[in-house]
Amino acid sequence: MQNSDETCRKGAAPPSRHRGRPRAFDREAALAQAMRLFWTRGYEATSIADLTAAMGIGAPSLYAAFGSKEALYVEALEHYTRSYECLAWAGFRAAATAREAIAALLFDSAASLTGCVADIPHGCMVTLASVDCEEHRALGDHLRLSRAGGLEQLTARLARGVAEGDLPAGLDCQALARFLQAVQAGMSLLARDGVGRAELEAVAELALQGVDARLAAAASGGRAPFSPRP
Repeated sequence: MQNSDETCRKGAAPPSRHRGRPRAFDREAALAQAMRLFWTRGYEATSIADLTAAMGIGAPSLYAAFGSKEALYVEALEHYTRSYECLAWAGFRAAATAREAIAALLFDSAASLTGCVADIPHGCMVTLASVDCEEHRALGDHLRLSRAGGLEQLTARLARGVAEGDLPAGLDCQALARFLQAVQAGMSLLARDGVGRAELEAVAELALQGVDARLAAAASGGRAPFSPRP
């Protein structure tokens, strides 16, 4: 009988105990592909067949690695947050004052949502995400909590600004945070529809003017000029 050295020298493959085992796949790379597909198409419009084609794996491997389409979507959202959330929020977190943080968020969002700083789909995956909440109640709750996280960050930073004295004591931090969240969400939708960076920066500039008016009104103990309430 030939030994293994002689087999290799003659060009034949040596015996393997692992023959027939499925080839391993790069889980992170597959997850990134799933994220992009969900990001561009949404949860409901993305089928298992779409996912396996994009990820380069079979359905059994997908279920073995991720458990279900819903679980894969949750992981894809988490991958998005780890990889891209910083594009809009890093400047906000690093800013020395609350006013600078607001400006950074608005203008960095205009850039990141239009794909100007990375080769990524337009719009925010979390903001644009939607599911049938009757059929996927847990997933709908997860999305709402994810979006609520942005509001919490905004409110906390504004409250810190009040505490540190760079924002007026009479400021309604919750209302201003909700306004900024609404502006950013609107910018995300516009970006998905093809609106470019320059137009979104114009939106950011107008929003910042509104913020400044609100801050000035709060500092003087009154309401901002654009308030519709008597």
